[in-house]
Amino acid sequence: MSANAEFDYDVAVVGGGPAGLTAALYATRLGLDTLVVNRGGGRAAMMQDTHNVIGVTEDTSGAEFLQTAREQVESYGADYVRGYVDDVAARGDVPDDGFAVSAGDDDHAVRRVVLATGFSDERPDPPLPPTGRGLHYCLHCDAYMFVDEPVYVMGAGDAAAHVAMIMLNFTDEVDVLTRGADPTWSDDTAEMLENHPVDVVREEIASMNKDDDGWLASFEFEDGSVREYRGGFPMYGSDYHAELADALGLDRVDDDGEVAVDDHGRTSVDGVYAVGDLTPGHNQIPVAMGEGAKCGIALHMDLREFPRSTDDIDELGPVGADDVPAISADLLATAVAHEGHAAGPRDEADAAADD
Repeated sequence: MSANAEFDYDVAVVGGGPAGLTAALYATRLGLDTLVVNRGGGRAAMMQDTHNVIGVTEDTSGAEFLQTAREQVESYGADYVRGYVDDVAARGDVPDDGFAVSAGDDDHAVRRVVLATGFSDERPDPPLPPTGRGLHYCLHCDAYMFVDEPVYVMGAGDAAAHVAMIMLNFTDEVDVLTRGADPTWSDDTAEMLENHPVDVVREEIASMNKDDDGWLASFEFEDGSVREYRGGFPMYGSDYHAELADALGLDRVDDDGEVAVDDHGRTSVDGVYAVGDLTPGHNQIPVAMGEGAKCGIALHMDLREFPRSTDDIDELGPVGADDVPAISADLLATAVAHEGHAAGPRDEADAAADD
């Protein structure tokens, strides 16, 4: 519970991916009572292996990565619940009156809200290989896997064509599969493709073959041709989970795109933050974690009263003993008992003696 008696929590984070959990981690360790509400799933949860995250080995699945993160956040005193947030609404004047967060039968009064709801990749029609075993959504994460291997890129727009040409940095066997659709890329892109060694295959896929380990081996097309691939990237766009953002009236970058934020995740509505794949930038775990960390620091600076400014001292007087510490009793108890506490956790006898 928040140290401020008017609220249940200082911060509510909606979403439990790398960005949301990192924001919760920083907010909690900086003394803010924090709630994470996560409906489950998400792009990180689908990862077979974790790439490009320093200190995390390749054999760590997305589910394992997120489970460890949840345990860390909870160990510092945050509350984590599995659920779906139906609504977030201002309780009055923002940000002073805070927000009401509704999740099923539970309503929470919170001082600040962080939206970390992300997006879903638009999935092509089958036949498709398994995600992570030939079907991949992150070029920067997974291109390294396909060095010197045959690769496809699905799509008929500019994004597909450009990703195919980028993949030539890693392999000389790259095809664009339009799957029966007429290309919609620009004339400039068409000229670029004509001057790069990329094949454009227009026939629809009829079937797929996998190897003994479940990896994609080849596609058979409706004209009877067979082409070998070890994997590739569908480029059909993103479906942003921005219902709450729209309900709050947050500015979007475009009509159906990312939520507009500053460099610490602040949105156009004071007291509401957004991080991760819901916002502009590279959709990468380390990037999302960095955004979450900066957001957590911004929340601390926004909500903490210390040091009291000279103007506030003139109005409120000096800071007295009853004004500190700002951390709630629950978080204080968790902090002094945590294994990361200075010189190790205090036992109950030590804590009682200090009291």
